[in-house]
Amino acid sequence: MTTGMIWTERAMWHDSGNQFGPHSPWLEPAPHPESADSKRRIRHLLDASGLSDQLAWIRPAPASEEALLRVHSPEYLERIRATAERGGGNIGVKAATHIGANGFELAVLAAGGAISAVDAVISGQVDNAYVLMRPPGHHAERSEGKGFCVFNNAAVAARHAQAVHGLQRVALVDWDAHHGNGAQQIFWDDPSVLAISIHQERAFPPTIGAVDENGAGAGLGYTVNIPLPPGSGEGAYMAVMEDVVAPALRMFEPELIIVPCGFDAGHFDPNARMLLTSESFRRMTVFVMALAAELCQGRLVFVHEGGYHLQSVPFLALATFEALSGHRTEVNDPFLPTMQGLPMQQLQPHQAAVVEAAAAMLRAHPPRAKR
Repeated sequence: MTTGMIWTERAMWHDSGNQFGPHSPWLEPAPHPESADSKRRIRHLLDASGLSDQLAWIRPAPASEEALLRVHSPEYLERIRATAERGGGNIGVKAATHIGANGFELAVLAAGGAISAVDAVISGQVDNAYVLMRPPGHHAERSEGKGFCVFNNAAVAARHAQAVHGLQRVALVDWDAHHGNGAQQIFWDDPSVLAISIHQERAFPPTIGAVDENGAGAGLGYTVNIPLPPGSGEGAYMAVMEDVVAPALRMFEPELIIVPCGFDAGHFDPNARMLLTSESFRRMTVFVMALAAELCQGRLVFVHEGGYHLQSVPFLALATFEALSGHRTEVNDPFLPTMQGLPMQQLQPHQAAVVEAAAAMLRAHPPRAKR
């Protein structure tokens, strides 16, 4: 396998703000969780392990305004541009999302990285690709930045695949611990994009992502939500993959699969309460790779989203890269024994009930391929 790696140090210079938390005169400022550190640490472990030498490094090109406007409103683009021109600030209306003076430029570059990955995969330059860029994107809606996200990079890439490469059906399989509200809002009534979100129930945003949110109109059935309870481990996630994700993808018959890939479902993450390990991410990656091989000539793009525990995230990512590339390194995840030994890794009855509810909704509103 040839795995493309979309990376530029320039993207690490995105300014997400110098503190995080509610406003209070008693709250001592702390570093923002969406920083360059976790992404650079992934890059460092790839280099140290030798896996970097097995990847095809691709320098991203900025997204065009035309590509961005396939997903976002002109007014939203202008708000981001104007905020950057006055030195930066918050672009969100309902949730804080900060950019700096170079925020528009770097958000355009992050979206362009996802486009560059799609181009490389569809052209056959690489078999699959990973976009290790920032700012992230899966919370960004058509006219609203949320949850550290500016442009919805995965959605922009999906629309690019359709508009430029002529693909009719693109599937998103979002396993970030937080709900993929951006794709849900953008593709709510669109049967050409299957938006699947596996997330911690009511983590963020807390009022969206329920099992019965399935799209509307022509898009009914093409939004699939699996809101797992806090404390879900590998057993729950693999049950979702087998009982919901696989049948949904087989019904839909995508021509490309994009995975908004957050590592915040890892056990140590401070912004979620899930229990996944590096081996969990390896298994899920292998699973979706097999589906991509079965359904869409292996066309698979991962777009980096969350993941905030600086020490463990690089090992979660390394396992994912090893699976994508087919190259196993000599690195042993030092966190793995502790995480695998947790007693709740197996599928629990209350988690199985959520999986069955999602599977039942899938049967009631199957996302059949539209041609």
